[in-house]
Amino acid sequence: MVRQGNIDNPPKTPLVPGFECSGIVEALGDSVKGYEIGDRVMAFVNYNAWAEVVCTPVEFVYKIPDDMSFSEAAAFPMNFVTAYMMLFEVANLREGMSVLVHSAGGGVGQAVAQLCSTIPSVTVFGTASTFKHEAIKDSVTHLFDRNADYVQEVKRISAEGVDIVLDCLCGDNTGKGLSLLKPLGTYILYGSSNMVTGETKSFFSFAKSWWQVEKVNPIKLYEENKVIAGFSLLNLLFKQGRAGLIRGVVDKLLELYNQKKIKPVVDSLWALEEVKEAMQRIHDRGNIGKLILDVEKTPTPLMANDSTETSEAGEEEEDHEGDSENKERMPFIQ
Repeated sequence: MVRQGNIDNPPKTPLVPGFECSGIVEALGDSVKGYEIGDRVMAFVNYNAWAEVVCTPVEFVYKIPDDMSFSEAAAFPMNFVTAYMMLFEVANLREGMSVLVHSAGGGVGQAVAQLCSTIPSVTVFGTASTFKHEAIKDSVTHLFDRNADYVQEVKRISAEGVDIVLDCLCGDNTGKGLSLLKPLGTYILYGSSNMVTGETKSFFSFAKSWWQVEKVNPIKLYEENKVIAGFSLLNLLFKQGRAGLIRGVVDKLLELYNQKKIKPVVDSLWALEEVKEAMQRIHDRGNIGKLILDVEKTPTPLMANDSTETSEAGEEEEDHEGDSENKERMPFIQ
């Protein structure tokens, strides 16, 4: 969305994207306390995270456990803080409730599923691309294909609907989500990925998605006892000054991590030079969990999917000329 300019007040180019990172403290401001050079940390950054060296205010920096890898730490803050805040601060998740989460195979979706498992008897409904179902079936109670009529599927299992809907898609999913809410249920919009449909920004896609959004009538919300909310972690951090609140949430999440109750899902590691291929994987909805840009990783040699076969000895048997345009880098899957 940043790349296509589908956000409020997009920064002017050239810019370095990225809002979270992990690494080792190399330098400290004069008044910084509680940290030392050499500390292993993760951090939120208001852009500029996709880099070898990052500078950010101390209130956005958190020490990481000794047994947490840097790739896990880079995958941790945004996904888990977003999931925790929506479930527990906004929707007040409690025992016996039910949750519908879109993009269940993504980073936030998997964080939601893991956090729901820490509360007894929570039912998780999830939508995801069919090819992801096998990999995530153990973390989601009921899985549906992202293109299926999930409203009917959910109501077939739970006639009353669900207590919480977490929507990162927007468009016509807003109306569908609201229709699925039980009385006193909460719908939370935390993204609008339906507005990203092509390789470049499309005004038609943007307008179509916006037009499909259900026009909310406050009187109807009052009559049906439903709650509608929005959540933006970046705005909460960088525009609304809630870094102290977020630090408390990170402390609780790290405690759950140390208790082995949650664990970041890392899809793949990429070199900085491979950012184009990494972004394409997200764009194609091919990832399960988080993609990590690893500054210490060397780029994977270009591979041709069909033109080069490798024998058991690891030697190239055949390389057709003229296939260079079909070559692509394959990610390092953890």
